[in-house]
Amino acid sequence: MAAASGPDNTPLPGTVFTPRQVRALKLAVIVMGLLLVGGFALVLGTIVYQASRGGQKAGQAEAIGEGSPALSELSIPKDTTVTALALDGSRLALYLKSAAGSEVAVIDVATGKVLARVKLKSE
Repeated sequence: MAAASGPDNTPLPGTVFTPRQVRALKLAVIVMGLLLVGGFALVLGTIVYQASRGGQKAGQAEAIGEGSPALSELSIPKDTTVTALALDGSRLALYLKSAAGSEVAVIDVATGKVLARVKLKSE
């Protein structure tokens, strides 16, 4: 019985690749192409999803929503002026200046509570 030489072992004319290697290469190119298309679709879908949410973090929407109380008053002495303010997340820092001295008031914007009052004195 003579051993049959398979056509898969002979290189294609003009190349060093066998038909089996060419089929494997075609399959690899198709799979990688599908992964690229799927990855681009995922990235575009994520961008559209994030853009439709308006860039709000989870929990931030509830803190600023209709049902949350707003700060309506902060009692300060008559001669006091607000010279600067800074907002960091849901906290507001007010720099207050008066004849008695300077003070920083930290307020929780979501609840309206004064979290801290720090009197500043020079040494």
